[in-house]
Amino acid sequence: MKPTLHKLSFASDASFLYCKWDCNYFDKPWHFHKEYELVLIDKSKGTKFIGNDVRPFSDGDLTLIGSNIPHLYRNSEEYYSKKESPGASSIFVHFTKDLLGPYFFDLPEMGLVQQLLERSSLALDISGKTKKYVADKLHGMNEEKSPQRLLTLLDTLVTLSQSKDLRPILSTRYFAHGSQNTDRINSVFEFIMKNYTKEIYVQEIASKLHMSVPAFSRFFKHHTRKTFSDYVTEIRIGHVCRLLMENNRNISEIGYHSGFDNLPNFYRHFKKVTGTTPKEYRTRFLNANDR
Repeated sequence: MKPTLHKLSFASDASFLYCKWDCNYFDKPWHFHKEYELVLIDKSKGTKFIGNDVRPFSDGDLTLIGSNIPHLYRNSEEYYSKKESPGASSIFVHFTKDLLGPYFFDLPEMGLVQQLLERSSLALDISGKTKKYVADKLHGMNEEKSPQRLLTLLDTLVTLSQSKDLRPILSTRYFAHGSQNTDRINSVFEFIMKNYTKEIYVQEIASKLHMSVPAFSRFFKHHTRKTFSDYVTEIRIGHVCRLLMENNRNISEIGYHSGFDNLPNFYRHFKKVTGTTPKEYRTRFLNANDR
C-alpha cells in the first residue's frame, strides 16, 4: 500500500494547525503531507512506523517529523477490541516552512531553526528535559489564542534547535513522492512490515521487482545504507522490544513469534542492536516504569 497524501486545511485566523485529539484509537492510515509535524503522544501505546523505521511508542513520546515523510501510529491490539478501549490522546502541530513568509527562516536569527528543519528530514526523537519543556508548551497552547500560539510555536522551535536531546530516527532520508524508485522501495518496506514476523526470502522480493538478487541487494543498500538482512533484523528487534514491554510472555517465545527461528541468533542480534540482553531490557523498562 502506497502512503496517502493528506492535504491539511488551516483555520482562517491561523498560519499553522494545532490539534488536541482524543479518541478510542489512532485511525489515520499510512500517510504523508508537506507540512512538518510535531506530535506528542499524551496517552497511548503501540508501534509507530516512520519512513523505514519501526519502533514502539508510549505515553510521552515526542517526535518532529519532516516534510513528506510517510508515517503511521498504530495502537496495541487491546485498543481495537470490542471491549472498552483504554483510550488514546495526542497533541500535534502541523506547519510549513513559509508560515511567516517565504524568507523568514532565512533570517540570521533563525539559522539554528533552519538547521533543525533540515535535520527533521531524518525525523527526530525528542527526550530528556527538552521533551518535558515542549510537552508543557503543547499542553499550554490548548488554552491560547492564535497570536499567542504562534509565539509559543516559535519559542518551541528555537528551544528544539538549541537542544542536545534530539536524536535522528532514520539513517537516511525517506520521502514519499512519485518516482519509480520510491514506489519500488516503498513496496519493499510495506512487504517487510506485513511479513517480518515470519521467514522472508530475498529471492521472493527481488522477483516481485523483476530484479536479480544481486541487483536488488545493491538497490536496497543504496536506499537504506543497510543490507536487507540487517534491516529486517532491526525491524524484528523493534517488535521484540515492544512485546517485552507489553507482556510477560516467555522471552524465547517472543523471539520465535518475532521471526527468529534460531534462539542463539536471536540473542546475538538483540545484544548487537540494543546493547543488552532481552531479560536486561525488560528489567530496565520495568524498573524505569516503577519510578
